[in-house]
Amino acid sequence: MNKKRLTAASYGHFSIDILNSSVAIILTLAAAQFNLSIAQIGFGAMMYQMFAAMSQPLFGGLTDRLNGRWIGAVGVAWTAVFYAAAAFMPTYPLFITLLMIGGLGSGAFHAAGMVNAAASGGTKAATATSYFFLGGQTGLALGPILAGFVIGGMGLIGMPLMALVALPAIVLMFVHMNDALPATPKVVKTDEQSANASRAHTAAAILIAAFVVFILLRSGTAQGYATLLPKFYESVGFSAAQFGLMLGLFNFAGAMGTLIGGYLGDRFNRRTIMIVASILSVPFAYAMLYVTGVGYIVVAIVAGVLLSMPHSLLMVMSQELAPNRRGLAGGLVLGFIFASGSFMAWLQSIAAEQVGLLLVLSVVAVLPFFAGLVAFAFPSDRKRHSPTISTPTPTPTAAGD
Repeated sequence: MNKKRLTAASYGHFSIDILNSSVAIILTLAAAQFNLSIAQIGFGAMMYQMFAAMSQPLFGGLTDRLNGRWIGAVGVAWTAVFYAAAAFMPTYPLFITLLMIGGLGSGAFHAAGMVNAAASGGTKAATATSYFFLGGQTGLALGPILAGFVIGGMGLIGMPLMALVALPAIVLMFVHMNDALPATPKVVKTDEQSANASRAHTAAAILIAAFVVFILLRSGTAQGYATLLPKFYESVGFSAAQFGLMLGLFNFAGAMGTLIGGYLGDRFNRRTIMIVASILSVPFAYAMLYVTGVGYIVVAIVAGVLLSMPHSLLMVMSQELAPNRRGLAGGLVLGFIFASGSFMAWLQSIAAEQVGLLLVLSVVAVLPFFAGLVAFAFPSDRKRHSPTISTPTPTPTAAGD
């Protein structure tokens, strides 16, 4: 395992997701300054995520072309600069425009960082990917807490101060994520594989459809909670510092969930893990809306762990489906996770203005149950080492420690 590359990718993920997860808090706190409705908060969060999401397949393809070099560090630097500059914008259109442009850097980093992380793991790609997402989820947990204290106390002018957290990550990635990725064997189809192509295409179509529906349902809850919980907690009387801590606890538990999911995914049946985790998450996610105190701590931790366990497994499965286009495949899936989740959150914010936040979030909490049912269509277990004919290619010595 290439620990230096994995550390750089994971720390970069930690840094950029601090900035990403603070956007919903920022929009909630900026509502008074810019006179925003709940739907406008949801729309702003959606547009930020859309710019990050829709660019990921493009940056994933570029990552494949450049063999993993440069893109991650440049992406984090790009996001930090525009994130900081947005604080000085006098109107909401200018403010959200700069945030959206900054979101492109997030798309670039995630596409490149995910490929670097998986490649660093060697035969334990799921475990390495889970460490990568552990970094991101930890950033997602810390972002709302920092935003609650820094921006809640200083106002939007505190955004440049938060952007400084990205500087060490940028340096680390320029140093340890600029050598070429380990080469992967080119898969050559045998005559038997070619004869079975029709059946393989049908199976692939079913699998892709299941992937899409599973991601849509799961992201609807994950992103809906990330976008609307701050406004919900504010509406029931919690301060910015309080609901920042509450959301941070939920996100930090998600960090543990990605790590647990990756560890289990290298050892047990992935489909079973995704089904069980999705279905069991429902009562705990639902309870987050109705309990406080110690009860909230318990249900938020369990909900965060269970909701996040499938995340790294999805990424590894997507890259196994296209081993020669890891960046593109990963970018497509991760981009769709972000895009579908932000779109669902926006729809939820519109519905919340009509029927109330509590009712909408109560319905959203049940979506992972249906995601678990869809996961029955996933392969029971993917072979770790499929027998293929490959053309040997040299592996750069700098790629492993």
